[in-house]
This record gives sequence, structure tokens and C-alpha cells, in this order.
Amino acid sequence: MTALNAPGWRGWMRFDEGLASLALALMMLIPMVEIAMRPLLGQGVENASVLVQHLGLVMAMFGALAAERHGHLTTLGTANPGLAGSTPIQTLMQACAKGGAALICGALAQASWYFVRSEMAASQSLAYGIPVWWVQACMPLGFVLIGAKLASRCAEAGAWRLLWAVLLPALGWALAGWLDGQPGPLLWPGVLGLLALLFCGAPIFAVLGGLALLLFWHDALPLASVPLSHYQITVNPSLPALPLFTLAGLIFARTGAAQRLGDLFLALFGSGVHGTVLAAAVLCSAFTAFTGGSGVTILALGGLLLPLLRKAGYPEQRGIGLVTSASALGVLLAPSVPLIMYAVIARVPIKDMFLAGLIPALVMVASLLFVGGFWRTQGSTPAAAGAGSFCWRKLGASAWRAKWEMAAPLVAIGALVSGLATPTESAALTAAYALCTQAFAHRELSWRLLGRCLSECAQIIGGVMLILGMALALTNFLVDAGIPDAAVEAAQHWIPNKYAFLLALCLFLFAAAALMEIYAALVVLVPLLLPVALSYGIEPLHFGIIFLAAMEVGFLCPPAGMNIYFASAMFGKSLRYVASSVLPALLAIFLGTLLIACVPLLSTGLPALLAR
Repeated sequence: MTALNAPGWRGWMRFDEGLASLALALMMLIPMVEIAMRPLLGQGVENASVLVQHLGLVMAMFGALAAERHGHLTTLGTANPGLAGSTPIQTLMQACAKGGAALICGALAQASWYFVRSEMAASQSLAYGIPVWWVQACMPLGFVLIGAKLASRCAEAGAWRLLWAVLLPALGWALAGWLDGQPGPLLWPGVLGLLALLFCGAPIFAVLGGLALLLFWHDALPLASVPLSHYQITVNPSLPALPLFTLAGLIFARTGAAQRLGDLFLALFGSGVHGTVLAAAVLCSAFTAFTGGSGVTILALGGLLLPLLRKAGYPEQRGIGLVTSASALGVLLAPSVPLIMYAVIARVPIKDMFLAGLIPALVMVASLLFVGGFWRTQGSTPAAAGAGSFCWRKLGASAWRAKWEMAAPLVAIGALVSGLATPTESAALTAAYALCTQAFAHRELSWRLLGRCLSECAQIIGGVMLILGMALALTNFLVDAGIPDAAVEAAQHWIPNKYAFLLALCLFLFAAAALMEIYAALVVLVPLLLPVALSYGIEPLHFGIIFLAAMEVGFLCPPAGMNIYFASAMFGKSLRYVASSVLPALLAIFLGTLLIACVPLLSTGLPALLAR
């Protein structure tokens, strides 16, 4: 047993999960204390909102470190996750990908340290005398540790792993320090090298970060601009809502909430073929609004819904296609993470985005069922015994059992729309509501399970935040280079009218969704395309719903389509089998997006009506 694999060492290395989970728990607790103390004492926790935002930075960095350790950092998925059992070519690809990512992490750590040093001179206080730079220092530390973990995967032997873990991040640090501020003539070879790393299986955040560093270096701009962008988006006032809503979704997913909601929807729509299909589509979409489309919906509901569909006589492959596809549709429903992200990036009110997505979400579900062909009963077998029709008594009993889960969206949206809470406080209230109802009302949430939910949430959001931070740095460079203005001029020259632009936009987004992870697409493409859309008279709310509707297809398209990978593992089927089962959904999503694009009232009508 090597030192790196010793039980004590492995236990010490779990500090990242503990620290990220603690930061997330405090992000939920502090807003709750603030809400309780304001009416009683007239003031709450000192600088509470900024404190919570900076706790988000701690959670993001150490959550990403834990995600790397568990193999959860997002890649294109083109190579196997481990070296064991790989062919020599795959082993070499993995070593190149991890080694290159480790070099980039070292460079990001050096740029982050330069940023932190400048903040140390300012000596600003966060709260209760805590210097801001103490929290900011987790950026260089986090990048160094992530780089060391990635580099250690370049070899199997303990001594070699330790050598690479020290050498590669240190080399990246030294290169960044040496090249910072010097103009770089070699741009395209670097871009081609990053593309090679991407297809070899390097984490997406590392490729985006490497590209941003390369562009800033090429123009002799400070490399510290990259970690500055990561810091800015991580401590954005609305960003703490992302992990808190995700935590609420994970708590519901890991307890019996999915079973209770499944019973409710089946009782509401009936347990025949059509009723079960409708219940599966609506339930998956609604559940994804809380889980964020990360594949958790498939893991939580797949084992429940597929047997019910088969029991109702629905063909297995179409059942897998329905569950997998419907789990991508909740992006438009509050309080989904991409919906909040668009509101933050486009600077539109979050409550308006919540309202704008409601009717288009129903349109997308209808399109999936009727255009995608999942409503058809052709090929179905006679239902098994017990597949009954609607019953008021059964509906009442199911509704009573699921009463706490039914109220969760009212808590999440009601607190925000009513103005009683900020987005962060609304998210904290929803997470606390999920915790209390599942722990005390249903007694299904143990301390161990809560710790698991906190850790999983920190890993999911930590990986996402790394992508967002690096993508924002890239976007800032492109905006400063005048790319959006050039795009507006080019579009108006070549595309004659609004409807031709909407068709071109849908086609472009459909292709981009298949190639880009949704969070990277949000941060990179929205600042570039929104000015073009505005030039054609398209409102930001309408554009945002079009964008998110089109991006739903990205969950179903390899190589970035995580839903098909989760479904393959959940149902024990090959990727080819699952991919063929969701093919009808791709056309349905495209046509649904076109309908939403051509009828702006579907998106803007409800917010305008309630604003009167």
C-alpha cells in the first residue's frame, strides 16, 4: 500500500467535502438567521449577503476539488474515466488530458495568487474583522490542489503520482509568471493543443481557462483577469440561489419525495397508458426544475417510472426515451439553475424569468408528447392487472401524503414574487423547507443522508462554477474585442428580418447545444447573441426562453448530453440504445422552440399580465 492510498491519507483528503459542505450549510443558515433577526432586532448578521456570497466561493473551489476526486468534473466523455483496464492509446490520451489540465491549473493558481496579492494591499474587511483576501486565497489554493490531483492521475505508481502532482502544477505556475505581460505570437497552435486536450478528456473548465489565458497572454493583458472573472461571477449577489435550490432538489431526490409525487401524478392522470405517460412527462419536468437537469432526475425517478410505464403496457424503449427526454425539459420551470443563470447574465429580474418560463414549459411538454410521438399507444401491450382509472379517493390520499412536496414550489416562488425575500433568502428558505419536511415531517432525512446531499450539491455546483468562471473570462475578452458589435453588423447585413433571424438563431442554438455544456453556453453565447437579438426587436425575456428551450436538446446529444449517460447507467442499456430512444425528442424540442420563438406572447404574456 502506497502512502497516497493509505486509509489515513484518504481520510485527510476528504477535508474538501467537509469544508464545502460546511460552507453550503452556512449559506443556508445565515439568510434564515437574517430573516428571523430583522423584525426582532432591526438588524441581522453583519454584511450577511456579502458573507454568503463569499461562502459560495469557498464552496465552489473545494466542491470542485471533491468533484475531481470523485471523477465528476465535466468532460466531453470521449475517454474512459480511469486508467485501469484502458488500452495503451486510451492511457496515453488520459495522461495527456490530465497533465495538460494540471499545467493550466498551475497557471490559474499563479494568476489567482497575483490577484489575491493585489487585494491584500487593499485590506478590505468581509464581516466581523475577517479580511476579504482570506476567502479569496481559496482560489490559488484550490487551483493548486485540483492541479495536483489531476497530475497524480498521469501515473499509477505512488512515487510517480507524487512526482507529477508536484511537478506539473509548479511548471504551470512558473510559465504563467514568466509569460504574464509579454505578447504571445503563437495563438493558433495553442488553440489546436487545447482542442486536442478537450477530445482526449480534459475537464471543460481547464480548456476554457486555458483558452482565456492564451488570449489574454496573446494580447499582453494581465493573466489575473481570468481569476478576477471567476471571482466576480462566484460572488454575484444572485449566485447563492443556485446551490441552495439544487440542495433542495437533491434532498427531495434522495428521500421518498419522488415516490409520493409519483403516486400523486398517477392518481391525478390515471394509471392507464395515457395517464402514466402524462404523469411521467410532467413529473420529470417538474422534478428537473429543482435538480437543475444534472441527471439526478433520472436517478431519482427512473427506477420508479419505467416499471410503471411497462406495467401500463408501454414499450420499454419508448419508456426509456420518454423518461430521459422529459428529464431535460424542466430547465424552463422555476427554480431551475439555468433559468436563474440567464437572469443573472442578462440582468433581468429573476421573478420575471420564473413567470416567463411557465407557459413555454407546458408547450415543450406537449411538443414532446405529440410531436415526439410518445403519446401514441402503437406497440403497447394490454395493461397489467391493477392499471385503473381516475379515483377521487385515491387522489385525495396521494395528495395528503405529498402535501409537503406540493407546497415546495409555492415556498420557492411565493417568497420571491411576493417581495418578502431576496432571491438568496428565497432559495435558503426552500432548502430549509426541504430539510425540515423530510427530516421531521417524514423522518426520512438522517444526518448521514444530509451530509451526502450537501457533498453532492457542492460537487455539482463547484464543477459548474469553475466552468462559469472560465467562460466569463473568455466572454469578457470577446466583448472587449468588439465581437458583439461585429455580430450585430454582420447579422443585419445578411439576415433580412426578424423571423429569418429567429430561424437562424434556433438552428445555431440547436447545434451549439449539442457541442457545448449548457452553463458554458449561457456565459459565452448570451452576451454575444443578446445584443443581436435586441437589434431585431426581441425582448430579453423572450430571447432567454428561446435560448433555454433550444439548450434542452444538449442534455440528449452526445458528447455533452449527460442525460443519455445517466439513463444508460440507470436502465442498464447501451448508449446506442438510449440515444436511438430519444431521437424523436430532438425534433419535438426543435419544433417547440420554433413555436416559442414565433409567438413572443407565450414568454412575455404572463409577466406583463401580472405586472399590471
